Formats: sequence, structure tokens, C-alpha cells
Amino acid sequence: MSQRPLLIAQISDLHIKQPGELAYRRVDTAAALRRCVATLNRFTPRPDLVVISGDLADTPLAAEYDHLKELLAALEIPFAAVPGNHDNREMMRAALPGLAYAQTRGALNSVRKVGDVDVVLLDSSVPGAAHGALEAETLGWLDAVLGASDTRPALLFLHHPPFVTGITHMDVQNLRNADDLAALIRKHPRARLVAAGHVHRATLTSFAGIAATICPAPNHAVALDLDGHLPPSFNIEPPAFHLHAWFPGEGFGSVVTHTVPTGDFDGPHPFHGEGGRLL
Repeated sequence: MSQRPLLIAQISDLHIKQPGELAYRRVDTAAALRRCVATLNRFTPRPDLVVISGDLADTPLAAEYDHLKELLAALEIPFAAVPGNHDNREMMRAALPGLAYAQTRGALNSVRKVGDVDVVLLDSSVPGAAHGALEAETLGWLDAVLGASDTRPALLFLHHPPFVTGITHMDVQNLRNADDLAALIRKHPRARLVAAGHVHRATLTSFAGIAATICPAPNHAVALDLDGHLPPSFNIEPPAFHLHAWFPGEGFGSVVTHTVPTGDFDGPHPFHGEGGRLL
């Protein structure tokens, strides 16, 4: 396969505070986002779009969104964003008015045409709550968007995972009406990926017959507690983002997701020297 894939980078759960403040009195989320942006800017080949899948701010406060805009100003790649449970729809709409939301009020849904692919962002936030749900208006909008083509693959992004992870205190906050989303995915086979955030961990499963992922965070990770022996906790683990590569091919093509660490690392080093000999 010689054709370059279409690349959608996904970052999630930025939790930006006001300048000088730490999340949970321990995590410098602004420094983490700076490292992430620097990694994205120098990545080769450059992604076609960056999707931010929720929790852009932390509290949220207008000053946090102001800080976020300053940090994202360094990003040299177009981006789209959808809110999470830590966000405020009105504040986010005011801070990022150029993101071409589908509705003028309420849910911040949007769709981006990137080459031969439709990138669909679904607002799963429930004002004042930690869990997620897709409103009836959002479901109707998604049905219409997916029904508008039978040739273009669609990649779906939202904040709340529509599946359980085994981390109990996070699973009670996931997408409450996942069955409604599953029904639309089965109705419209051009949907090829569901990509979520919220859990701060790289996770892979299937949902409604297609690949489903959770994006890791650039800052802190929810502890991988699968037997409930911990209170809700986080670890400082290696930060990363997801790079979704869509390859054209039979039907609606194929999607491969890579987990990309952020920061500076030694390499790349060749495996072979002159004459093709293994080093």
C-alpha cells in the first residue's frame, strides 16, 4: 500500500487550569499540553486534523478557556473539539467560536470533511453531571449526517465511552444511552470508528460491530483498578495521544489506531548499516 493514509490525531482530557494552578494540586496540565502540541507540530507526516475529545478546561472557568486558547495558539494543525463533563458549553462556544458547531445553541456537535472522510463530533456532555448522554436532537442530527452519504467513511468522536472498561468509578459515568448510538451505527455502515476520552487511558474494544477506542491523556492517567481496591485515583504515567490512520480500500476502507507518546525520546536509529547488514 503506497498511498499515504489520512491521519486524525486525537488528544483528550486536557484539564487546563488558570495560569500557575495545578490540577488536583499535583498535575501541571498546561506544561503537559505544551509538550503534546510540540510533539504534534513536529510529527511526520503531519496529521490532517486534531480532534480534542472533551474536558478542555477543568473547573470550568472563563479564565481557564482563555489559558487554553493561549496554549492551543501554538498548534500548527487545524483542530476541532467537543466538550466533556468538566466543560461548560456556553463558555466553550464563546472561547472557540470558529469551530463551526452544527447548532447555534445547546449541544456542540460538528462535522468536518477531511479528504474522503467525515469526522463527526458528538456532544455527550450533560450539563451539571459527570455521566454522558446523547440528547434526542443530537441523535436526530447524527442520523441525518450519517444518512447524507453512502460512500464516505465516518469516524465518530465523543467524550464518554459507550462501553464499560472495568474501572467501576469511571464506568458509572459512561454514556447512558449507548444503545441509541449503537442502533445508528448499525443503521449506517459507513461509521468505521467510535473514539472516546474521559478515562485517561489507551483502551481498545469493539462497539456495535466496529472498532472503539479511548484516548490516553497528555497529563495524568486514571489508575487501572479492575477490582475496586482503590478509591478513585490517578497515576502519573507516560503521556500519549492517539493517531487514527484511515486507509482507502474495499468498502469504507480501514482504520488503524496508533498510541503515540508525547515528549522527547532517543532515536530513530537504523537497524541496518552499510550494505544492509544488521547492526
